Amino acid sequence: MPAPTSSNPPSSVQLIWATLLAVTIAAVVLVTAVLPAEYGIDPTGIGQVLGIYRPSAIAEANAAAGVDAEPAQAALADGAPATSTALRPSATPYRSDEMTLTLQSGEGGEIKAAMQPGERLVFSWTSTGAGVDVDMHSEFVGARAGESRSYSKGELQTGGHGAFEAPAAGNHGWFWQNLTDDPVTITVKVSGFYEKLFKP
Repeated sequence: MPAPTSSNPPSSVQLIWATLLAVTIAAVVLVTAVLPAEYGIDPTGIGQVLGIYRPSAIAEANAAAGVDAEPAQAALADGAPATSTALRPSATPYRSDEMTLTLQSGEGGEIKAAMQPGERLVFSWTSTGAGVDVDMHSEFVGARAGESRSYSKGELQTGGHGAFEAPAAGNHGWFWQNLTDDPVTITVKVSGFYEKLFKP
């Protein structure tokens, strides 16, 4: 195919072939590189061969929980009930609480949720001012005085959000310390399945 010049512009057929070639290349790149690396979809398997496959968050969560999505879908297609860990009934009623805590300069304080093993909650806390030092931890029933398990620590934090499942019975929550010069007020919002939210 001769290269077009200013005196020899591309014909309609050449433009169509060039467009089709570009679309084909784009589709190949999409299927072999973009989908495996960015979306965790690898229909050809080439993403795993090239080492660029990155499973989606849902696939990783299913793998961690030992859940195989395909048998469940097949069972549903056959009309049979699919067993799954998606449903987690709770003997504890659902509840929501909001609590505030004001800390003077240098002062520390806690807010905890009393929970049984497997109970779950979602939380959101915010702090005024420049932020507070925080330690999210558990104090289990039967543990020695002062013994705890820490999950997350931070300095000069102005908020935290997430979900928590109690690994054992006990009090689970946060310790904050105000190391700034001004008072701060912390607001905690919690919803889920737990016995109570309280200040120790």
